[in-house]
Amino acid sequence: MRTSIRNILLVAFATLASFHVSATTVPHDTIYFYATWQQIFDVEPVAMVVDPVIDAVTPYEVYIETGIDRVNDQILNSYVALSQGDSIWLINCELLREFYDGDVKNLNGFAPFFFDEKSAFIVAPKPLTVKDVLLGNNDGVTTYSAPNYYYIDFLHRSVNRVTHNYLSNLLECYHDLQMRYEGMKDYKKDYVIEDYFFKFIDRLSQDPMQPYILDLVNE
Repeated sequence: MRTSIRNILLVAFATLASFHVSATTVPHDTIYFYATWQQIFDVEPVAMVVDPVIDAVTPYEVYIETGIDRVNDQILNSYVALSQGDSIWLINCELLREFYDGDVKNLNGFAPFFFDEKSAFIVAPKPLTVKDVLLGNNDGVTTYSAPNYYYIDFLHRSVNRVTHNYLSNLLECYHDLQMRYEGMKDYKKDYVIEDYFFKFIDRLSQDPMQPYILDLVNE
């Protein structure tokens, strides 16, 4: 899963970056919408928009504009996620914020996310720091090259940015990984956090004792 996620990330960011540059109608493009997690896993959208205006404020904050305010509001208030093709998935952070606690308050619009039957996480930048504000970087993005991961904890209904402390907590259920991670000299560095977070996702996905997402969400 680790290799495939990295490959998909490259494709997703390239696509979303092009939206950010143009922010115009994508010819003959179709965006599909999903109202429940069951529909997401079944890939059974309940609505679609053909040739929408894709307003990518950043590659991590995307809005779909149809030219009809009522429909735009429905998109933000009714749909859990959207997809473009079979590999680009974005989750509705506005709707997620209504039901989940934690760091989801730092996320806006639709953001890229990745999932399998037992885990899901969002890709987004770090929160703004005082340094960002003082230097005039007030667009909500600290860097495109080093995105952060936000793990969706369905059991506790929270979304948490994967920092070194939070990753150590996640790895408590896999003591060997936790010991290896905490023994790393650069365990606070982004590339090490990413590597062990993906190791955690791989282990979780193969663990028969872990519940499925659909067992934890209320449809």
